[in-house]
Amino acid sequence: MQEIYDTIVIGGGQSALACAYYLRRADLNYVLLDDQPAPGASWRSYWDSLTLFSPAMFSSLPGWLMPESTSENPLREEVISYLTQYEQRYAIPLERPVRVQDVCHKDGLFEIRCDQRLYLARTVISATGTFRDPIVPHYKGSKQYEGLQFHSSQYKSPETLAGKRVLIVGGGNSGAQILAEVSKVADTSWVTLEEVSFLPDDVDGRVLFDQASARYYAMQKGEPIDPYRYSLGSIVMVPTVKEARTRGVLQTVRPFERFTATGVVWPDSQEEVIDAVIWCTGFGYALDHLACLQLQRDPKGKTAVEGTRSIQQPGLWLVGYGNWTGFASATLIGVGRSARQTVAEIEKYLEQV
Repeated sequence: MQEIYDTIVIGGGQSALACAYYLRRADLNYVLLDDQPAPGASWRSYWDSLTLFSPAMFSSLPGWLMPESTSENPLREEVISYLTQYEQRYAIPLERPVRVQDVCHKDGLFEIRCDQRLYLARTVISATGTFRDPIVPHYKGSKQYEGLQFHSSQYKSPETLAGKRVLIVGGGNSGAQILAEVSKVADTSWVTLEEVSFLPDDVDGRVLFDQASARYYAMQKGEPIDPYRYSLGSIVMVPTVKEARTRGVLQTVRPFERFTATGVVWPDSQEEVIDAVIWCTGFGYALDHLACLQLQRDPKGKTAVEGTRSIQQPGLWLVGYGNWTGFASATLIGVGRSARQTVAEIEKYLEQV
C-alpha cells in the first residue's frame, strides 16, 4: 500500500527547511521534495560574490544560528554551507532531485506527481520561492536587439563583460551589488524608474527588518502609518556598494525608450550602442506546479491566502513567497515565524480531517 504523508513540502530551500524544523518537532510524517541536485536551493545559482545584508546571528533559521562569517556579513558559499549543515543537523527527510510536475486534489488527498513517482499527502506546503520565475519587463524592439541580455538570476561574475558598454536595469539591492562589481571592468549605466535611496552606512539588514516589522505591526493594529518613520532607504550599503560609491558609479538614469539592433534609444532620442543589458528586475512566484488546483491568481501572480493558508484549497499552505505569505517570509531571518504558524495550523487541520 502506498505511503500517505501527513505533509509534503515542495521545495528544499530556506523556507522548506524552516517548515521541516517545526514539522519535526510536531512529530508529523513528512518529506521535502527538492528539484535541485544538492543542498542550497537558489543560493547555488546566485552570483559568486553575493553577500548577505546582515551578520550571521541575524541571518539564521530556527533552532541553530548560522556560524560566524569570515567577513563582515555571510558570503554566498557560507549560506550554502549553513543550509547543507542544517539539513544534516536535523536529519531532515528530503528527496532530490525530484521535480514536481503538478499537484492535484482527489478523494481527500493531494496527489503530487513527479518525474518518476506519485506521492500522496493529507496536506501540502508549497515552498518553491521566486527564483524560477524571473521578471523581465517588455521593451519595444527587445527581440531585434543583437547584444547580450540576461536576468540577474543568470549572472555569475563580471569577467565576460570586461571592456563592454553595459546597462544594469533595476533599482534594488541586486542591481546595486551587480553594478558595483561590473563597473570595475566595464562602462556601466544604472537604469532605474526613479532615483534610488540608500540606507545609512551603519544600518544593515537587521535594522531594516526591525523597521519593517514595526511598520507591519502598526498596520496590524490599525495604527496610522508615518512613511518617514519607517523608511530608511532601499539599498543596503554592503562593502562592495560603499566602494562603488567612492568611484562615483552609483548614479542612476531614467529608462530608455526602446531597443535598436545594436543598442537603445534614450528619451532625448539619442541612440547609443550597448553591448549588454542585465535585468535586475526581480521575480514573480513559482507556482506553476499548482495549476491543477485551479487557484485564482491576481495580475501579479498571487493567490488568496490567510496568513500562509490557501483560502481556495483546504490543506494547502504557501510559505516564503514574500510578505503576502507571511511577513518577511522570503528572508532567512523572517521565515521562521511563518513556518511555525503554518505547522501549528496544519496540526489543527489534521486533527479535524
